[in-house]
Amino acid sequence: MLPKKPTDSSTEQHGFDEARWVINLQKSLDVELEEHDLEEVRVSIYTVPKALMCSHPDSYTPHRVSIGPYHCLKPELHEMERYKLMIARKIRDQTKSFRFHDLVEKIKSMETKIRASYHKYIGFDGETLMWIMAVDSSFLIQFLKIYSSRKVEALINRVGHNEILRDIMMVENQIPLFVLRKTLEFQLGSTDSADDLLVSVLTGLCRDLSPLVIKFDDDEILKSQLQDYNHILDFLYQMIVPRIESEDAEEEEENRADDNGENRASRFLQEIKIQFNRVFASRSADSILRFPWRIISNLPGFIALKLSANYLFTRQENEATATRQESSSAAIPDMEKPPLVEELTIPSVSDLYKAGVRFKATINGNISTVTFDSNSGQFYLPVINLDINTETVLRNLVAYEASNTSGALVFTRYTELINGIIDSEEDVRLLREQGVLVSRLKSDQEAAEMWNGMSKSVRLTKVGFLDKTIEDVNRYYTGRWKVKIGRFVEVYLYGSWQIFAFFAAVLLLMLVSLQVLSLVFSYLRLLRLRTG
Repeated sequence: MLPKKPTDSSTEQHGFDEARWVINLQKSLDVELEEHDLEEVRVSIYTVPKALMCSHPDSYTPHRVSIGPYHCLKPELHEMERYKLMIARKIRDQTKSFRFHDLVEKIKSMETKIRASYHKYIGFDGETLMWIMAVDSSFLIQFLKIYSSRKVEALINRVGHNEILRDIMMVENQIPLFVLRKTLEFQLGSTDSADDLLVSVLTGLCRDLSPLVIKFDDDEILKSQLQDYNHILDFLYQMIVPRIESEDAEEEEENRADDNGENRASRFLQEIKIQFNRVFASRSADSILRFPWRIISNLPGFIALKLSANYLFTRQENEATATRQESSSAAIPDMEKPPLVEELTIPSVSDLYKAGVRFKATINGNISTVTFDSNSGQFYLPVINLDINTETVLRNLVAYEASNTSGALVFTRYTELINGIIDSEEDVRLLREQGVLVSRLKSDQEAAEMWNGMSKSVRLTKVGFLDKTIEDVNRYYTGRWKVKIGRFVEVYLYGSWQIFAFFAAVLLLMLVSLQVLSLVFSYLRLLRLRTG
């Protein structure tokens, strides 16, 4: 693929001219990739979709440090560049044989693979890009080494530490994981030692930043799978989100089988309906069936009841028609605007709790542990950790999934589920008391606002096991007697207040009339007594 010619703005920013661009073009054409390199090259570091960037830009734009080429020349991040150089000098002084020029030469052989990892065109020349990779990877490893000993508490109170953590978990602030491996291998002199330290650093970092309490595999298993992870954010994503490709295929086959059975049953019922209509569609049968109804409906007391029933059912029918029209109009895609997240039809935590649903935490579980037991009313959810870094991590996981995944957006659907059941601080309090949510934020209201603010998505999605859980919860909720009585009162009492107001007015008029008649008869009686 030909490199894109830099625009005028990028030329002014990086100091490139057309002659240098031609030279870089010739060099990129002269580079030959081995066959196995072609298979490994894949885009993994994306720019945030505009629909998400516009909704909350602070969660996707680094504030303290730039990692990689996307944000390295921003003036507001220049202060950390000096800190990076200080770290580089420290590493050089600690290791006498370490020379950054040698590290740059080592990384230079992967230049084409590095460029292919970025979705956006990189305007830097090869030497500049390699120095960025060498310095940033060394800084990143040195910064994260504290997690290898799992002594994170000492860093929590350090000024700017959490801001740097949020920056290194952003979609646009990533460098390929194979660059980190190559840098560690060069520093330690051993591939096994580099993989051991890298796995230890990644697991320690994810334990501190993961929004879900997850259980990591054995270190040896993770070491054997390091080539499957694209970068730090991708490592956290794959630890949280289950792979459900094979499960989806099985569910689709089961759904087809169920659909076939449902189709046979529906055809059988349709045939019965046709035969029933043939028998009772004649005029004589119709007259016989309607005769009792004509007598009853003409009774004086039944006329008012019939008018009320007609009003009630006509109103419900109109509301149902309006709802269908709204849903059909919402189904028409609007190409001018990015689609909003679909509002889940699921009650809040407090409503579910009042209906008898109890929430249970699944310890050390990922999203695949989200289930609902219809028999016992137990709603199983993985433990959620909330702190000042959680919102940024959640949003960037959603953005990365939207850019990297063409299939179902599993993590996005999970955030929609939590957003659907959390409406207020009362919902957060109930989840916290039942052990599903661990919050280090200032208040439950802040936690509720954080989840309610995550309502933007690039496209709508469906996930089999999550949608089944939502369906089971709704079926259980609507089947409870408390809910049925409450809905009956809401629909037939509160929803029909005009009818009751009419009957109340009629009753009041009758009472007033009776009182007037009583006064008239009393007056006539007194008059008779006086005349008698």
